[in-house]
Amino acid sequence: MKYGRILLKLSGESFMGNDSYGINYEAIRHFSEEIRSAVEMGVQVGVVIGGGNIFRGVKGAGAGFDRRQGDYMGMMATIINAMALETVLKEINITARTMTAMAIEGVGEKIYYQQAERYLRDGWVVIFGGGTGNPFFTTDSGAALRAVEINADLLLKGTRVDGVYTDDPEKNPNATQISHLSYTEAYERNLRVMDLTAFTLCQENGMKLCIYNANVKGNLKKILSGENIGTLLD
Repeated sequence: MKYGRILLKLSGESFMGNDSYGINYEAIRHFSEEIRSAVEMGVQVGVVIGGGNIFRGVKGAGAGFDRRQGDYMGMMATIINAMALETVLKEINITARTMTAMAIEGVGEKIYYQQAERYLRDGWVVIFGGGTGNPFFTTDSGAALRAVEINADLLLKGTRVDGVYTDDPEKNPNATQISHLSYTEAYERNLRVMDLTAFTLCQENGMKLCIYNANVKGNLKKILSGENIGTLLD
């Protein structure tokens, strides 16, 4: 086992599955099974999920909502996704706990890193909802923050492509995958692996980042076993 503690970042859109909106049970079941494979290896797992399948603050601002209020609405969407993941994890006998950036009694306890680490050491999956708890920050930034906060060995960003490419592989069939990059190289080549705030937070704190295709069954376990899946930044 190469990594003892990880933070997994999933997009809200990944929870839609083949649907155009909302939460798809089978999609969440897939990610739950992937997480279970990590837990069964003895890996401590934290999770951050976006909220784009329900509401995205930036999009709301474009439609006329105040950006600050829109971002708080987006944070609520991430908490709904966290609750959904917690429910399915428990269905497959994985102990999980939702912690939130803002106190919401009855839903999840307020994030405090020492308590989160206690849960992780006890083998619980900790799902961090609510982003950073502040407007103007993405859930990528929230994931980077939580990864650093819990002293994770690796931050994984699950996507629908196999890693970082020289160009957008969905638009350019000649784009090639890059297996390993330094943060400096990624910045100089303007490769948008995460938003700049998240990118900088990872770089300044020496947080390793893996971009990989989370839709492929078994990929998470392969990465944790040391296989070269996706793109590693350090």
